[in-house]
Parts: sequence; C-alpha cells; structure tokens
Amino acid sequence: MGASMDIEKTQSQHFVIEGRNAVLEAFRSGKTIDKLFALDGCQDGPVRTIVREAKKQGTVISFVSKERLDQMSETRKHQGVIAHAAAYEYATVDEILRRAEDRGEPPFLILLDGIEDPHNLGAIIRTANLAGAHGVVIPKRRAAGLTATVAKASAGALNYTPVAKVTNLSAVMKELKERGIWFVCADMDGEVMYRQNLTGPIGLVIGNEGEGVGRLVKENCDLTASIPMRGDIDSLNASVAAGVLAWEVVRQRLNH
Repeated sequence: MGASMDIEKTQSQHFVIEGRNAVLEAFRSGKTIDKLFALDGCQDGPVRTIVREAKKQGTVISFVSKERLDQMSETRKHQGVIAHAAAYEYATVDEILRRAEDRGEPPFLILLDGIEDPHNLGAIIRTANLAGAHGVVIPKRRAAGLTATVAKASAGALNYTPVAKVTNLSAVMKELKERGIWFVCADMDGEVMYRQNLTGPIGLVIGNEGEGVGRLVKENCDLTASIPMRGDIDSLNASVAAGVLAWEVVRQRLNH
C-alpha cells in the first residue's frame, strides 16, 4: 500500500464546539467533552437538553453570562452553549473504505480539491453524512482543516462522518482506482449528470470555490459531470454543487 494511503491518524487542534445542534450531536455521538459553558438562567428547551446530556455524562458545567460566551466564541454564533472538546481525529482512507465494507455497500467518497472556506467544508461534511457517503478526503495543503467553524457548519455531522487528510490527492486517487473505485469530477464543461452512470464504487470530486478542480486531479477522473443550470449566472457555491451531485448519486443508487 502506498504511503499516501497509509497515513497515520492525526489530530486537529483542540477547539471549542459551538451551536446547539453541534454540541448536542457531539454529546450523543460519545465525543469526549471536557467542559460545557451554558448561558446562565437560560430556559430554552434545546439548551436544557444539552445540560441534561452533560450531567448524564459527568461533564463539568459552567453557567456563565452572555458576555462571557461572546468573548469565548470563535464563530460569533454560540446559541447559548459552548463545549470544550477533545480534538477531532482525522481518519485514514483505509478506515473510510472499511466503513463501506462493514455496511456491505460500494464505497462512496467525496474528495475535495482545495476547499478553503470552512463553512463550505462543514456544509459538505453534513451533505456527505446525509447522502450516505462513507467519508470525505481533503488535502493537507491550501485547504480548510477541521476547526470549530467547520464543526458548527456541519451541524454535528463531523461526529459521524470520517475525514481523511492526505498529502497528495492525485496519488490517493490512483491507488483507489487500483482498488476498483472510479472518479467523477464536478465541472461546468462536463456531460450533464443525468446522462452519467454514477452507480458502483465512486469518488465524487469537488473543486476549489474559485478555480474548480485542478488539472492534475481532473486528469485522474474518469468522468466529468455538470449540473444543468437555467439562470443568469454560471456557477454554484461549492457546497451546493456537492449536494446536488451527491443526491444524484443517491438517486441512481436507489434506482439501480
């Protein structure tokens, strides 16, 4: 097995989790939460549910003022709760493939070529989870990593969807091809997605917000697929494009 596939598990930096959905899903997924900060006197139902989960798991809870939460917040949208959590651990590509094998499903991976906006990354991880993808693969360089903003944007999906960080995306794709996976690249000049066969073991490749999929990565793709558009502008946000294409994969799998 090549070095690019057999990377060691690494951890992102220690960070906070913010927002009701993200914090609640972190607790429910069994993630290690070191401390919960909740808005003092808050009677909001979701916040009270989070506090109950924290008590159930023996997490240290501090009730603090809104001003204190605002000072601690990285996203500026804490919704009354902030959790100090153990760092998110990156998976390996092999672990993602084992996840598919354990489910008895053909692998479905989403590969991101230089997604730099953490909100887009979080939204794509959320999409990957809901579309039944087995994991997300991101490059180490010139791309967003796992941060508090990504965790919040994923609405808790980061607790359930493995993310692998690799040195060379093209090299990983070559190795995965040898294991029977083929790749479809999102590209405005590609064949309309409804005319493509997107069943079987597949890697969906989404490119950078401004430049799209890079040349070397595109050369390793078997197909290019476009999303039919009827408006006055010619491109979609990267996370929206990922969602549209991922659900076309879902649709074809259901009908296959």
